[in-house]
Amino acid sequence: MDETFHLTPLDVRRFDFGKAMRGYDPKRVEQFREQVAEELERLTRSVVDLDGKAKGFHEQLRAFRERDKALNDALVSAQQLRNEIRESSEREASLIVREARAAGEEQLESARTEVRRLETHLMDLDRARRAHLAQLRQMAERQLAEITAAEQEVLPPVPSNAAAGRTRDGFKPTSAAGKVEQG
Repeated sequence: MDETFHLTPLDVRRFDFGKAMRGYDPKRVEQFREQVAEELERLTRSVVDLDGKAKGFHEQLRAFRERDKALNDALVSAQQLRNEIRESSEREASLIVREARAAGEEQLESARTEVRRLETHLMDLDRARRAHLAQLRQMAERQLAEITAAEQEVLPPVPSNAAAGRTRDGFKPTSAAGKVEQG
């Protein structure tokens, strides 16, 4: 069964049962009837549920009205107290504002001093970085010059090992006793 099936009057009017040899297809008619019945059951449950919610809302409304009356009574008392508190609060707020301004000015000057100190430190770090990079550049250029010189250096020719009776490593072969053979 399709649980997401929602029936509207338009669906009922336009539903095509299909034609069979002797009228409507009984399976499709039965399927449609089942869907209509399920939709009506769902609607009935929904109505019952909504009725229950409506009763709950009416009960909440009654409770809210009682609370509203109590709040109105409290409001009258609060308005009287409000005037007294307002005067006291205005005096206190004025004092707090003066103190906050003084503290803010002090913090602002401290921040400005810190910014100047950090800017100086940043400039020092930038100078040190540039000097370090210049030193690295000089060292790299020296090493590059040394590499270039070493590559251009001409080495004397190496004598052939076979002609001198030597092995590939340039030594004469040794005897079993470990002495170098005379050649």
